[in-house]
Amino acid sequence: MTTADRPSRRGGALGTTAPLIGLIGPIGCGKSTVAGWLAERGAAVVDADELTRMLMAPGTPVTEAIVARFGAEYRRPDGSLDRAALGRLVFGDPVRLAELESIVHPAVAGMLTASIRAADSRGPAAIVLEAIKLVEAGHAPWCDEIWLVVCDPESQFARLVGRGTPEPDARQRIAAQAGSLALWRSAATRTIRTDGPRDAVERAVDAALRETLAGRR
Repeated sequence: MTTADRPSRRGGALGTTAPLIGLIGPIGCGKSTVAGWLAERGAAVVDADELTRMLMAPGTPVTEAIVARFGAEYRRPDGSLDRAALGRLVFGDPVRLAELESIVHPAVAGMLTASIRAADSRGPAAIVLEAIKLVEAGHAPWCDEIWLVVCDPESQFARLVGRGTPEPDARQRIAAQAGSLALWRSAATRTIRTDGPRDAVERAVDAALRETLAGRR
């Protein structure tokens, strides 16, 4: 269920007291589930997507910059961004995706570092940075370990559709991320497969955390 591909970095660039685990992987493969299990075992979880949603709230500088770049049709009547429509646009167009990331990533980086340091001050067993674009945004050196969460494409598709994603959108998002897997694999220190029995996957995550903590002592 889990493979350690290379040793822990043992001291990421942010210099946290607790080991910092970067959690990456394709949509629908179970990153949030793994993060939840780690939280139950004493880890503090920093969710980059949650911080991104905060930055994209109505009236924020990031929201206004996105609307200025992509058009008023991506603003809902309540002032929030139509993230579903924006996602359909950028997941099918790497150039537009890069434009969006050039607005969002710099703003998110500052919030991430502040959140990580705040979490570290509370003395957790570990800190988990759940961020699908961790490698592309240049945050990999922050981490002691990078865990890549993957599953087979059939399970991935079924999970996305099961949570309400229309089938065409699910296929588009899976296809859009397929090219990133080689990059993620090259950065990962550990791979977690989530397409087995749930209890077995959870035990594998538990064992991986124990190894990570032991390596930091």
